Amino acid sequence: MLDPEIITPLIQPIFQIRDITSGEEKDGYLLRYRGLLTAADSAAAYENLSASLAPQGLMPLFRKDAPGHAIYILPARPPAKNRSLTANFLMFALTVFSVMLSGAQIPAGTPIPADPLGQMALMARYFFTGWPFALALLSILLAHEFGHYLAGRWHKTDVSLPFFIPLPFSLLGTMGAFINMREMPKNRRDLLDIGIAGPLAGFIIAVPVLFIGLALSTLGPVIAAPEGGFLEGNSLFYLLAKYLVFGKLLPAPAGLTGAALLWHWIQFFFTGTPLPTGGEDVFIHAVALAGWAGLLVTSLNLIPAGQLDGGHILYALFGEKIRYAFPLILVTLAILGFFWSGWWLWLGILFLFGRTHPDLRDEITELDPGRRWLAWLAILLFLLVFAPVPMVAL
Repeated sequence: MLDPEIITPLIQPIFQIRDITSGEEKDGYLLRYRGLLTAADSAAAYENLSASLAPQGLMPLFRKDAPGHAIYILPARPPAKNRSLTANFLMFALTVFSVMLSGAQIPAGTPIPADPLGQMALMARYFFTGWPFALALLSILLAHEFGHYLAGRWHKTDVSLPFFIPLPFSLLGTMGAFINMREMPKNRRDLLDIGIAGPLAGFIIAVPVLFIGLALSTLGPVIAAPEGGFLEGNSLFYLLAKYLVFGKLLPAPAGLTGAALLWHWIQFFFTGTPLPTGGEDVFIHAVALAGWAGLLVTSLNLIPAGQLDGGHILYALFGEKIRYAFPLILVTLAILGFFWSGWWLWLGILFLFGRTHPDLRDEITELDPGRRWLAWLAILLFLLVFAPVPMVAL
């Protein structure tokens, strides 16, 4: 049992003590101080107390405890061991291969063999034509994940290098990537910085990729695709990008003007119907597809729930109040699922795993004004890149 007389002199300069409770590791703490934090700068107070306790193998937790605060003293976690990076590099290599396959440009009119071996041989023949798509898409994903990683390292939070997820023979060739946050972030400020760094870094790379890709793209008629084609979904930012490059909202339906055109666009943006068959759309280059995918990845990560980047950002901004938004998010995804069934998968994932958020070592320190503006910027970015119907079947 830890002697309070050793720790109390470290607590008194920053904390008005009401009571002290001794505990054991099974209780989740060795000492609990309840009262009121008197330090003007709670973040600095936590830093100083943490530094004072570290030589004794201890760490503090700052908690809100109505009507005041609480400080918990518990054993510090042992330093992280050096972990093998084999899995990181292997998964990245497999993802490069998978994305190259998905980006391979097989010339139009090329006969597709019926047998699997013939199809594999054809893909191998054009494998290296997939490098522009792979370079563009993986640049965005690498920027996103290393945004998280570098922000975590900056704040001395133990985070893993990215793990990429290959998904061969799919549209993009990957399910993206993730990093593991292997310890609690210090406070909301650190959580916001780590959470927002990924989407901002990925978006910064996705924008020039998208505009370069659109400049390489062409316009053509929208026709039904018996073999199962699709139109890429629209976000406000993607619509704006196409307008800046081509001077029109795309896909442009045929024969509609005025109020009828406006009503068509409202319907199409939110439901993916009616199809603009016979109208005009951009036939996107592989690089433009990578840029569009970068916007989609950014929007999915910014969904404001659970362990997603958007969930971290919203929790950093509003704290426990975000629980009131969670049912609204689920209902919204349930409705959108009638127009793109993929939202029902996201609904299930968030229902199972979207109720939690990372624990913080210091839950008392609030966001500073600059970071509050940054959090609202992330919410605005989500609204700009979110596509209600990410894919529209032809």
